[in-house]
Amino acid sequence: MKLSDIYWYLKQDISKIEKEIEKTIDAEHAILQEASSHLLKAGGKRIRPVFVLLSAQFGTYDIERIKHVAVPLELIHMGSLVHDDVIDDASVRRGEETIKAKWDNRIAMYTGDYIFAKAIEIAAAETNIALHQTLSEAMVEMAIGEVEQIKDQYNWNQNMRMYLRRIRRKTALLIAVSCELGALVAEASEQDRINLKKYGYYTGMAFQITDDILDFVGTEKELGKPAGSDLQQGNLTLPALYAMHQDEQLYEDISAYLQSGGDKLMDMPGVIRRIRASGGIDFSKKLADRYLAKAHDALAPLESNRAKRALTEIAEYIGERKF
Repeated sequence: MKLSDIYWYLKQDISKIEKEIEKTIDAEHAILQEASSHLLKAGGKRIRPVFVLLSAQFGTYDIERIKHVAVPLELIHMGSLVHDDVIDDASVRRGEETIKAKWDNRIAMYTGDYIFAKAIEIAAAETNIALHQTLSEAMVEMAIGEVEQIKDQYNWNQNMRMYLRRIRRKTALLIAVSCELGALVAEASEQDRINLKKYGYYTGMAFQITDDILDFVGTEKELGKPAGSDLQQGNLTLPALYAMHQDEQLYEDISAYLQSGGDKLMDMPGVIRRIRASGGIDFSKKLADRYLAKAHDALAPLESNRAKRALTEIAEYIGERKF
């Protein structure tokens, strides 16, 4: 099952959102234009705009208003990726050079800031104060999350609560806001907005946990980056965190690597095999499934329509996806 098959009927509006994003990042400065376009051409699932479009179908659907939410949310996501690549010192994303690798850290940071600014500019077309409050609060939380990610990089002494808090700010928050603001701009009922926000949060948590699983079970071709990249870059995710507490030698090996700031040599293929053997993948998958069950529960009270079916299928896709 592919995402494109799930929301095929949104093809025309997704195409419109894509064109609006292209138009929005058009910059007068040549380097900003080139760097922003490079990021856009690397592609992506555009799952946040899709959540906006689907959630808006529980109210008055007007693509000319909805685009003022869908475009900024995708731009905020794109800008955060640019900053993440600087923090992680990542040279590859989706099989392409990152902006920081193709140019440098300064260009990457200013490009991310430019994309954030363009997001706010587009959102300004909507006059609903609640929309702007929700969007600004989300951006504040994401900024805090970026600082925490820096603090936790190469930190071997982490626990599950720290991990869940980090992925909430890194991924779940923006997906929850995508669902909430899609419903808000379409003037859906308050209860529908609450349920859609919950659905987005639980789906977002499952989405990131699944991403972290795939980092240890996917191939470089599927992932667009080497397997185990997160751990290699000093980011301790759930499968590794669980495995460390099941295998004392693995705990010592990963801790030594992280404490060295990534300088100590580590047999990454061997570490990946041991993480898989420890039950870390199964544990993480079960937690993702629990979040998805809650996502389905949040959808249950909503009226039955094509959008609800698509949201249900997206949750199922996240639980089954291989890359």
